[in-house]
Amino acid sequence: MLVDQITLNDLAIFHPEEEYSIFHRLNFTQTNVGKEWLRHFFSEPLSDIEKIRGTQRILRTLMERAAEWPKEISNGTMHVIDRFFDYQLGFISSSHNKVSALTYRLFNSGDYSMVRYSVMHFADFYRGLKVLLGLLQNTELPRQLAAHLERIDSLLREKPLAELAALDPKQKLSIQENLYFAYYLRGAYKSRTLELIDIFGRLEAWHSMALAMQRFGLQFPEFVAGSQPQLHSKGLYHVLLRQPVAYDLLMDPAQNFVFLTGANMAGKSTLIKATGAAVYLAHLGMGVPAAHMRLTLFDGLLSNINVTDNIVKGESYFYNEVQRIKNTIVKINDGGKWLVLIDELFKGTNMQDAMKCSLTVIKGLVKMHNSLFILSTHLYEIGEDLRGYPNIAFKYFETTVENDQLSFSYQLREGISNDRIGYVILRREKVVDLLESLGGNV
Repeated sequence: MLVDQITLNDLAIFHPEEEYSIFHRLNFTQTNVGKEWLRHFFSEPLSDIEKIRGTQRILRTLMERAAEWPKEISNGTMHVIDRFFDYQLGFISSSHNKVSALTYRLFNSGDYSMVRYSVMHFADFYRGLKVLLGLLQNTELPRQLAAHLERIDSLLREKPLAELAALDPKQKLSIQENLYFAYYLRGAYKSRTLELIDIFGRLEAWHSMALAMQRFGLQFPEFVAGSQPQLHSKGLYHVLLRQPVAYDLLMDPAQNFVFLTGANMAGKSTLIKATGAAVYLAHLGMGVPAAHMRLTLFDGLLSNINVTDNIVKGESYFYNEVQRIKNTIVKINDGGKWLVLIDELFKGTNMQDAMKCSLTVIKGLVKMHNSLFILSTHLYEIGEDLRGYPNIAFKYFETTVENDQLSFSYQLREGISNDRIGYVILRREKVVDLLESLGGNV
């Protein structure tokens, strides 16, 4: 599924501040290699339904054993292994007799300390992989998962690795034994160990996805075939919210355009981002934050939410809004199935101009039945000019005001909202009083 950087930013798939990042919220990896593989998976939403279902099968398998994941492999263990491979270690002879071992320790005491410390961490790593193999034995495994486990099993049969995997954690090795293992780990088995680390990182990333599904109650979506896009969700919510309110949303060829209105803070942006995030997660093969979701495979996902100006290039906010809409139209005109999310179109110009521009854009977009659109706007007046389009679903979030106190139900209703609460908020926050008092002491 095609997703550009602007959309990734709009949906907060990744974000430098962890509390705003979906990736961080769903990251349960314990090692850097696992985290990087998870980032890789999150960066490449899938376009093949069989690959998506393959990932779903892997996650289902791992969810059954998620709590039994081996504790032997920590990020500290992986860090020690990396340092050992990078460390400028003194030459270790292939002769593993007692004399050469004692000589090495005498003349390379610092290097030997590194060897002794590192070998035990290698043992932890191989032992953890052995536990992982035992965890999933006698289980019918998805083909891709089975292939990785078979490779682990094959490599762990190599004599030095098998010996370390079988080592008792409390057992102390002799100088000869430590140098014996160090010799092979730095030589013939370095590339094999690096391969095992890479395989483990991939498995840990999948385990993290499975664990996130359990922790947050995510449900696997149902993908359906179809030449035209559809999206049915029940109990949809945003995965970043601690106490979310769920929505039901139905979009299909008969009504492929949602015209969304409501006051500021009523929930429009949250619904748009929740929908985009859920569709994105679905295309990773993950579960989604919804009680149930049924959707077609999408070719692309585009958003127009957090448009900014560009002072360096001399581009205004409105100009960049226009360019984003232009690029969107060009992309979705390829005949593919797209989900397009637009939040508060044309905020960068005056109301009359924004109404005219918005109406023009919407009347053009509703002709495109190959895509689904959710467009929010505070310009409820243009809704009346769109009543004649049968494929537009009019939805709104209601707001109740009583004694300057705002109440939001966050429930999606049928129709168009004409709520305007800006002045109410201005007055409630005492800004009006402050303004009226200006100059009073002069």
